[in-house]
Amino acid sequence: MKKIPVYLFLGFLESGKTTLIQKTLANERFGNGENILLLVCEEGLEEYDLSKLKQNNITLHVMEESTELEESSLLKLSDECGADRVVIEYNGMWHLNDLLMNKPESWLIFQKVFVADASTIAMYLQSYRSLVVDKVNICDLAIFDRCTDIEDVNELHSMIRSVNRRADIFYEDADGTMVEDSIEDPLPFDTDDDLILIKDTDYAVWYADIMHRAVKYDGKSVKFKAMIRPIPELPKNVFAVGRYIMTCCEADMQFCWFAALCSRYYPLDKEKWVVMTADVIVQHHDAENIDIPFLKMTDLYDCEPPESQVASFS
Repeated sequence: MKKIPVYLFLGFLESGKTTLIQKTLANERFGNGENILLLVCEEGLEEYDLSKLKQNNITLHVMEESTELEESSLLKLSDECGADRVVIEYNGMWHLNDLLMNKPESWLIFQKVFVADASTIAMYLQSYRSLVVDKVNICDLAIFDRCTDIEDVNELHSMIRSVNRRADIFYEDADGTMVEDSIEDPLPFDTDDDLILIKDTDYAVWYADIMHRAVKYDGKSVKFKAMIRPIPELPKNVFAVGRYIMTCCEADMQFCWFAALCSRYYPLDKEKWVVMTADVIVQHHDAENIDIPFLKMTDLYDCEPPESQVASFS
């Protein structure tokens, strides 16, 4: 089955989604020469000018009602144009589950961008809080445009972080310059402790932080509850240790794990819940230019599952 990456643009009417999508599609590094299905679920004043997007074969389809988000219909649209990528401008007044629970299995959501007009988002938050949270909760990138005061963005930052601790945040000033958010958020655990204790409710936050800032954990010791499972592809006495993390719904749930080395023989034929204490070892991979954390177990014992077996960021 051909896997198709999906780029999801979220936000409310006149938030700047269309302009951002147009810029994305015009970028030569984005799907150059590929077939792209552009699903528009909300039409505002700004219109798409496909004549400026000659490097891609773009098929635009407008959806008027959320009831059109049926798996068979979506699959037919992508098959008819031979889509290599799907870009969706989603309607801010539609719940995301309408899409996530009905998208074809072959559609893999690759990026989720929340776009907001800094001058009107407070109004939407007051009147349609559940719909705002619905979008912010899933995004991995939040962009606030039309920021009149780029030095005073604390409220915008807090709006995102109260729902989503992992998303990158950018602000666009009056000149169109993008400024990355630099406000530090306190973590629910102390990374300066000799032994960093991760509560069951904080696993998702910790996992996101160590994957983004692995170096600060290098040489540290951590203690947490997780599932340990054998993976045949891993070397002897190296196991996968982690938990399922859900960002918005069950369809978006993933097993987020670390490779963990046990220094002694440890027989394991099926997954189980354990409390693990381990030293963090960080290795830099030059080819991908990323830091990857590994765990060296120092203590391990069986335990009961946490109250909520699926971790989340809320």
